[in-house]
Amino acid sequence: MHRHSIFCVLPPHILYEIAKNGNQAEREAALATLDTDHSHRAERASFSMLGGLKGPAVRALEMDATGTLPLKRRTVYNCNHGTTLPGTLVRAEGQPPSVDATVNRAYDGLGSTFDFYLGAYQRNSIDNKGLPLIASVHYNQKYNNAFWNGHQMVFGDGDGVIFNDFTLPLDVIGHELTHGVTGSEANLTYLNQSGALNESISDVFGVLVKQYSLKQTADRADWLIGAGLLAPKIKGVALRSMKAPGTAYDDPLLGKDPQPADMAHFVNTTGDNGGVHINSGIPNHAFYLVATKIGGFAWLKAGQIWYNTLLDHNLKQSANFSAFANLTIKNATTLYGSSSVERKAVIDAWQQVGVVTTPLAMSAAG
Repeated sequence: MHRHSIFCVLPPHILYEIAKNGNQAEREAALATLDTDHSHRAERASFSMLGGLKGPAVRALEMDATGTLPLKRRTVYNCNHGTTLPGTLVRAEGQPPSVDATVNRAYDGLGSTFDFYLGAYQRNSIDNKGLPLIASVHYNQKYNNAFWNGHQMVFGDGDGVIFNDFTLPLDVIGHELTHGVTGSEANLTYLNQSGALNESISDVFGVLVKQYSLKQTADRADWLIGAGLLAPKIKGVALRSMKAPGTAYDDPLLGKDPQPADMAHFVNTTGDNGGVHINSGIPNHAFYLVATKIGGFAWLKAGQIWYNTLLDHNLKQSANFSAFANLTIKNATTLYGSSSVERKAVIDAWQQVGVVTTPLAMSAAG
């Protein structure tokens, strides 16, 4: 069951901390969220075993009104605080904005993610075959999470005390939809280092969706995942920091951000599928180092290296950090040359986080 879990943006270790440290209402809400998350795993498992987004059906390519770009197909549903998916249709592609800001943020976030993958990497939706993008909002009562279940996005409203509305951070939407991209390409096993890579890839492209939308260069970006999600009473800025893993929050209720920035601080745990949301800080930080070393728009070169690596047929489902690092070096070499500043930036980054340590590994990757 490990590799078939639903993909939630809020890691379980935060919910466990709330269940341990919160008042009765906060504990009950955290436990209810954990229970709800668990209930979706069987559905996610069935979908994955059937091949997920790699199903045999090939949709006809639909173009927009200009006849030059693939057509976006977005639908947003309202669960009305229930748990039946998808809910009531409230906005479809091309319809005017709703009076509900949450609906509009979900609709716009789906569109921003679609536009990013098309504009940056010529990818036609999540599966590269024009997959319609579906989101359900107002899921459950004060539900503190957002997730991709293999079919669609689902957003909770947050409780308004610890967490705000989960449609607020664009990078959360990009993060969750990228789980679908990874599932349709490498399908990295959701366990231990391969699971942490799965989470990190979602963080990488989630933050790039935000930077692409804002037209931010690497040096101007905040490199935060989930900025704006924490309510005012919480001491923190986001769920994770790619620039400085381990510093996103330090709060009596949530605990301290446990993410390591390098292999010297790798966390060995059986929780969270082997620490997939924790140790993802290591490859996250490597990407940040590459992007800021190269400079400019991070999706153009650093992102292209990571994207090509995700599509690389040599990337195995069980890949560990070292295997992924060496493939990024190989792809940087293919794209920019063996003596390029881009290749050197990739090698230096993986060395700095302690994943690539030997000249032999670097030579083999080249």
